[in-house]
Amino acid sequence: MRVVIQRVSSGSVSVDGKEQGCITRGYVILLGIKHGDTGADALFLADKCTGLRVFEDTQGKMNLDLQDVGGDVLVVSQFTLYADAQKGNRPGFSLAAPAEVAMPLYEQFVSRMRMNLGEERVRTGVFGAMMQVHIVNDGPVTIVIESPQTPANIAGAAGARKPP
Repeated sequence: MRVVIQRVSSGSVSVDGKEQGCITRGYVILLGIKHGDTGADALFLADKCTGLRVFEDTQGKMNLDLQDVGGDVLVVSQFTLYADAQKGNRPGFSLAAPAEVAMPLYEQFVSRMRMNLGEERVRTGVFGAMMQVHIVNDGPVTIVIESPQTPANIAGAAGARKPP
């Protein structure tokens, strides 16, 4: 499982011209799910995203997390994060999990984010839909994180705080 986290001053997602989710300060998280990913991967990454310290403290150092700054999250499913463009000019998507596998893992990721941050602070796009995503990247700060592939790493995943 892979996330691309963008620290934003604002973000929104629309489907067919209708806004589905909108946030101000926080993260837009693009979530890709591949064959073999599990619920443990979803939990690991949700906890990692929650505890990631990329907001500046009073000394200007990236030392604060979402909870410290009262940030929100917009989660957008994006199977193209597992595009393979090594050969030719047309990317292949065989690494991406099919929708029937990916959707429950996406929902588990979102559920864990809501557990960590509170229901009202996590917004989403529409899984599998053609979406228009508006991102105002702050910094710019963009971080890519992959879930570990070993159960031992997953077990120690989180340091996420409990919901407020």
